[in-house]
Amino acid sequence: MKKTKTRILLVDDEPDILEILEYNLTNEGYKVTKAKNGVEALKKANEWEPHLVLLDVMMPEMDGIETCEQLRKNPKLANLIIVFLTARSEDYSQVAGLEAGADDYITKPIKPKVLLSKIKAMLRRFKNTDIKNAVVEVGELEINREEYKIVYQGEELILPRKEFELISLLASKPNKVFERGEIMEKVWGSDVVVGDRTIDVHIRKLREKVGDHHFKTVKGVGYKFVV
Repeated sequence: MKKTKTRILLVDDEPDILEILEYNLTNEGYKVTKAKNGVEALKKANEWEPHLVLLDVMMPEMDGIETCEQLRKNPKLANLIIVFLTARSEDYSQVAGLEAGADDYITKPIKPKVLLSKIKAMLRRFKNTDIKNAVVEVGELEINREEYKIVYQGEELILPRKEFELISLLASKPNKVFERGEIMEKVWGSDVVVGDRTIDVHIRKLREKVGDHHFKTVKGVGYKFVV
């Protein structure tokens, strides 16, 4: 059995799903705890500070979308990876999850091999985050890669991990056009399969937070950051 200190919080209102997830993840050596709804998940996440959360969308008391939004507001969980479990491969669930701050999603029924592969890929991206040139200043934007902190026009912004990595990549070379394939590779990794709209959703959220004028779309190619 592999030994690791990685902590994973499972959130789902279906006991069978929790049992299957717990069995497969525990066998891989992950430390696992469970919650049956969003309210319980927020409490456990604050106390336990997991590295990754597998979060169901449809739940009683507080659904996954609202739970994700609340998790992203907690400074203690700034580096948390959030992966949604969606009952159907519908655009609405996936886009809503990404807009709420999720890093990725997995559709049900869950295939253990796909689940484990995706989790390993996302954790690998976290561990391999490049913190060279830890603080980068571009115009009115300051990016602290080591602390995962963004300061724009003197105001600190709390960004979900993928939004942070995306703006860090684009701002690393202002005016350079990053192709969509390159963005996918460097932000999500070649082992992670995400929908075509994923980049667009994250760019839209960054435009809302940092300013539309900083992000230019090059049709059929990709995006660039403009100071």
